[in-house]
Amino acid sequence: MNLVELQSKLIAAARASAPDDRVPYAFEKRVTALIKSRVAPQNLDAWVHGLWRAALSCLAITVVCGAWALLAPMTSASPTEDLSQNFENTLLASVDQNDATP
Repeated sequence: MNLVELQSKLIAAARASAPDDRVPYAFEKRVTALIKSRVAPQNLDAWVHGLWRAALSCLAITVVCGAWALLAPMTSASPTEDLSQNFENTLLASVDQNDATP
């Protein structure tokens, strides 16, 4: 359908319908006054600038930690140790001890 034709049909339908009595008088003026009373976006420039600086510093910390994790030499005696198994054994140690006692 042609957009110009659709627009003209919608405008004609809107003009044909009577305004609703349930809408209070000057409702749109009150809504726009409330919107204008909100904090102006230019007042938030300091916050936006600070948050971007924080995001950049977090990104830099992430890159440094990732590089350290990849480039750090292994300190373990056996490089085949599985950290997930050690972690699971540590967490379940107290459960295994409680099951052994009658």
